[in-house]
Amino acid sequence: MNSESNQIAPENEKLGLSKNLTFGLQHVLTMYGGLIAAPLVVGTAIGMSTADISLLITASILVGGLATLLQTLGMRWFGAKLPIVQGTSFAAVASMIAIGTTGGGIQTILGAVIISSIFGILIAPFFSKIIRFFPPIVTGSIITIIGISLLPVAIRWMMGGNPKADNFGSLENLGLAAFTLITLLILSKLSSGLISRLSVLISMIIGTIFAYLIGMADFSQIAQGEWIALPQFFAFGTPRFELPAILTMCIVTIVILTETTASLLAIGEIVNTKVDSQRLANGLRADMLSSAIAPFFGSFMQCAFVQNVGLVAVTGVKSRFVVATGGAILLVLGLLPIFGRLVAAVPAPVLGGAGIVLFGSVAASGIRTLSKIDYQVQSNLIIVAISICAGLIPLITPEFFHHFPKTLQTLFHSGISTTCLVAVFLNIFFHHFKIHKKVRNTVIQSNTRSITHS
Repeated sequence: MNSESNQIAPENEKLGLSKNLTFGLQHVLTMYGGLIAAPLVVGTAIGMSTADISLLITASILVGGLATLLQTLGMRWFGAKLPIVQGTSFAAVASMIAIGTTGGGIQTILGAVIISSIFGILIAPFFSKIIRFFPPIVTGSIITIIGISLLPVAIRWMMGGNPKADNFGSLENLGLAAFTLITLLILSKLSSGLISRLSVLISMIIGTIFAYLIGMADFSQIAQGEWIALPQFFAFGTPRFELPAILTMCIVTIVILTETTASLLAIGEIVNTKVDSQRLANGLRADMLSSAIAPFFGSFMQCAFVQNVGLVAVTGVKSRFVVATGGAILLVLGLLPIFGRLVAAVPAPVLGGAGIVLFGSVAASGIRTLSKIDYQVQSNLIIVAISICAGLIPLITPEFFHHFPKTLQTLFHSGISTTCLVAVFLNIFFHHFKIHKKVRNTVIQSNTRSITHS
């Protein structure tokens, strides 16, 4: 019996309904702010009404739940069957705003997402074949930059979330974030077992209650609005298909495939399970199938949510069924907006206090992977140094690529995709591109000619 249970892969562990619900809710709370951010930003930027933006958000929650269920539970050819949370990609936001504000509108955005996602399904097998170019030196660099790139999000949450707000960065916001963080640390230090694993969720609940008591949380809007909202197909009209918009979103698709590849490899490293080319292809196809279906509900491209990778690392709960339960919760929230409004009422500083630990743990996981590298080999040191520095460029100076062609701007807009591309290229250059023998032979031949001539 014990030997049989020992053969169960960590991601296939079944914890029971109560734990699945509890840990699944923790995943939802972790990613909810990021999930609604993309539709909120796009809808506002292209001038949609408040009612239409609300539809966008509801659709994004619903599709995020469906996509998560597909990725975690899987079916033939689709789904990595790993604890990966899916949601609306923020990498596509800038391109969608550009399409929507240059005469395209929401219908053109949705049409471009459909076609580019089908393109993504077709090229997914190619991406799955490049896994041999992702050794620990590459995956470690990528995982590290994933964590680092998320830290500014946590810091903005700690400051209040909205840079335009009068109280952004106030001592009250920072104090609430610190209270949540300290609570999390105390729970992790003094507790063990279940409470320790739930330290993120419990600290967020305590932080929210404390915020309400001191007047920093507003629950007055929860009961307002519809309680049940069934999905509406083509709520914004029939999608339009325009070639420039489609080409733009195809570039974004490559970026999203790159980031999802990195996330799948990262979660495989954390869960300590093998992610081979077939599993990677299944995960990428699920990503793109969800993206192709999303516009029918009124949502956008889907991707793996890296902040939840951090949650897996912190809690040590590696079961995909936990994340699948989180997907089911998202599905319910998408049908019952009142619960969505309840989760949305969690103050940003509370999310920030917990986010510091979550996102920092992702970077720590990357550093742990990089610790396996032999730095006596100078090329390894160069690969890590340049890859991480390249990933920091768009975080430190977003204008760095301002004069590049639009396609390259889109590609290098994300520090994650930048690190991924640079690390893969340098690894190929140093470890796969065999030039030393040719150079050595050329030198020998040159010296032979010199001696003969003499």
